[in-house]
Formats: sequence, C-alpha cells, structure tokens
Amino acid sequence: MQSAQTTGMSLISPELATAAARALAAYDLPWQTLSPLTGGLINTTLRVETAGGPAYVLQRLHPIFDAAVNHNLDLVTAELARQGLTTPVLIRTRENARALQLEGAVWRVLSLVPGHSVAALSAAAGARAAGALLGSFHAALADWHAPLPHLRPPVHDPARHLAALRGALAAHPGHRLYPEVVRLALAITTQLADLPAWPAGPARLVHGDPKISNLLFDADGRGLCLIDLDTLAHGPLVPELGDAFRSWCNPGPEDAPRARFALDFFAAAIEGYASQTVGLLGPAEWTGLVTGTQSIYLELAARFAADALEERYFGWSPARYATRGEHNLARASNQLAAAQDLAQQADAAQAILVRHFTTGMKA
Repeated sequence: MQSAQTTGMSLISPELATAAARALAAYDLPWQTLSPLTGGLINTTLRVETAGGPAYVLQRLHPIFDAAVNHNLDLVTAELARQGLTTPVLIRTRENARALQLEGAVWRVLSLVPGHSVAALSAAAGARAAGALLGSFHAALADWHAPLPHLRPPVHDPARHLAALRGALAAHPGHRLYPEVVRLALAITTQLADLPAWPAGPARLVHGDPKISNLLFDADGRGLCLIDLDTLAHGPLVPELGDAFRSWCNPGPEDAPRARFALDFFAAAIEGYASQTVGLLGPAEWTGLVTGTQSIYLELAARFAADALEERYFGWSPARYATRGEHNLARASNQLAAAQDLAQQADAAQAILVRHFTTGMKA
C-alpha cells in the first residue's frame, strides 16, 4: 500500500489518513499527498495530489447516502458533459466500479474541477453568475424524464421537518439548549403557518442542494459547475430555487450572528437564472418563488434547531463552538432571521419576479 507524504496530513487525523490510503489503493492513481477540502457539512472530502498529474477529490460518503447515488451521479454528469457543460466525473476503480465499499463506508474518487467555492456571496455579480450557472444546469436536464437508478425520497417538506423538531423537543426536555430551541420552534411554527404550500409543478431533474458552497467559480467570478451531486432527484423547481435563493441572498455564513435577505442579490440571481431558462418555468412556478424561499429558510431553521438538541447530523466547527448543539443553534437563528427579513420585503421581491418573467422573458 502506498503511503502519503506528510504535506497537509497534519490537518487529517491518523485514522482518516490510514483509511483514505486504503481506499486509494483500489485506484490507478499515483497519488502523493492528501489535504482536507472544507465547506461541506455531510461527506468527508479530501484533495488528492498526484505525481505530476491532475488532482482529484476523494470522498467518504456519509452513511445517509447509499452507494447507489453514484450511479445517478455517473449518468447525469455524462449527460452534462455531452452537452458541453463543465462537471466533475467519477473515476472508476481498477475493477471498473463507480465506488468502493471499505470497512462499512463508501468511498469514491472524482475529477477535480479547478475553481473555487465560497461560503457566502459578497456582491450581486456573484448572485447573477450563480443564477446563470444553475439555470444552465436545469436547462441542460430539462428533457431528462427517465427515472434515476437510485430513488431519493423528497427532502423538502416543511411540515415533516417541523414535526421532527417537535419530536426532538419531546425527546430532549432536559437538554441545556432546550429553552432557546423552544423559542425558535415557536417562531418557526408561527411563520410557516402563514405561508401557502408551494405550487405543484412538473417533476424535473434537480440538483437537490444548490447552496452557494456547492457551486464552483473561476478566477473571474464566472460559474463553472455544480458539485456535491449526491442529492440529484426528480422534484419541483420551487423548493430547488428557494433553497438556492435562501443561500445566495444571505450575504454571510449560515451561522453568522446577523442575517438579512439582500434584495439586490435576489434581483441579480433571478436575472442570471432567467437568461438561461427562457420558457422553462410556468407562471405557477415563478410566482411561488418568494414564499417558497421563505419556506425553505424556515424548514432549514427547523432542521438546525432539531439537531441543536440531537447533536448527530450536521457537521460543526470545534474551533468556534463548544459543541455541535451550539453551532446548530447559531445556524437555526440565522436562517430564521433571514426568513423574517425576506417577509418584510416580499412585495418588492415579487415585483422582481414579475419584471423578469413577464417582460421579454416569458415563461
């Protein structure tokens, strides 16, 4: 078995380094060093440097993902590449397998697309580039109607996540953060009750988690591709876009003490998206994007609040927070505050949709 050089390895635990080396032994890669790639909250992701060749991405999938998600990823990225879009692709093992089962974990290697991701946008130009990138992704897959090999249950369901939050409260009444989570849960419940269900639209092939850190940009700020494709599924566009806008239009990290909904970012994102998707969205879809975005903010706030008590799902930063619970409480508070700010600007946000989807870009 090849062993890694020490460069970057001090940032990786000895256990992870050993497991990663065992996984890489299944591939024909002359690898030399490993270093962590941060930003994701679920999978363990490492950058793999090779001897004089391209770099790769090595991932150990979170147990919530079945190995079959790699079949989805393989098929969809092949279609994106066929249409000329930049995308990471799976690297096969020596046995021509899409992924590797090793000691109870699923490992895979992907090509590394040179580019950078960000935790939050700092200017409207970035939102415009993000919108154009996601729009090109949706447009490229608009005619894909065949079912994916791996069926993923619907992720976005505010009522279900609110019920899970109530369950967490019932199961952890003695938790140190219980009083603060109760306060958040009441506000989340009240605001969700005032929102309509998102409109029923055709099931489309969607990314499933288009937060800003899952988009790569080049040095000039142009969108390159979407990454973290384990969430690919067929579903409506409203929650997909709501998830995008709630991330792109909150100019700060998800755990920042303050949050707001930047209306200029939203306008730029809509402009970019509409430029790539003329005729794709029907009126019932685009008119529901504001309340859909509010719903996703509140849904995610509920998920973070539940994990503040359960402390088992989302990744966290030990360097910045005492426990996983405190980190998730900060995230929940941030998402709730952003939802409240959007609610105060809902009319102006709706006017932006009308302007872009009824003037020159009818859908």
